[in-house]
Amino acid sequence: MIEKLILASGSPFRKAMLVHAGLDIEAIPADVDERALEAPLQGSGVSPEDVALVLAEAKAIEVSECNPGVLVLGCDQTLSLGDTVFHKPADMEGARRHLLALSGKTHQLNSAAVLVRDGQVLWRHVGIANLTMRKLEPAFIGRHLARVGEKALTSVGAYQIEGEGIQLFETIEGDYFTIVGLPLLAVLAELRRLGAIDG
Repeated sequence: MIEKLILASGSPFRKAMLVHAGLDIEAIPADVDERALEAPLQGSGVSPEDVALVLAEAKAIEVSECNPGVLVLGCDQTLSLGDTVFHKPADMEGARRHLLALSGKTHQLNSAAVLVRDGQVLWRHVGIANLTMRKLEPAFIGRHLARVGEKALTSVGAYQIEGEGIQLFETIEGDYFTIVGLPLLAVLAELRRLGAIDG
């Protein structure tokens, strides 16, 4: 028996990963103000990994409270370069600044997943990937953004490794699923442990 799972996210990538893995998924995006939740954490010494967990947990709990008895998966991803946490760029100039800041450096993607039932956290996990961007010339960044267009605004790093963004990188350490925004192998292992999917 496969238990129905609610994904507290509007991300088509996360939903597709879970559906392709054979899960029965309903996506219900959480209605939380991420920046308001994050504001008190800034400057408090909380790690970027923990910021992702706090946000993922808040999303899962919010959706869980409206769906009693159902297992809810909350997710969030932060991108950190040292102590600096990046958010999705607001516009193409923001995307350009993101890529200039990441150029020639190694940044970390922190993909958090939290499982909740009836408002109670059952499990939390953060998958981490380290990505080293090659040194990018400003003119190349401009041409790259002109080619990918608004897609650059849909991710925290202003790139999609599943598309042309893969050309920006020198090395990648970490699994594909974590980079795209969901530590899928860890989630599946926990769902099997909970008896929510056949194992």
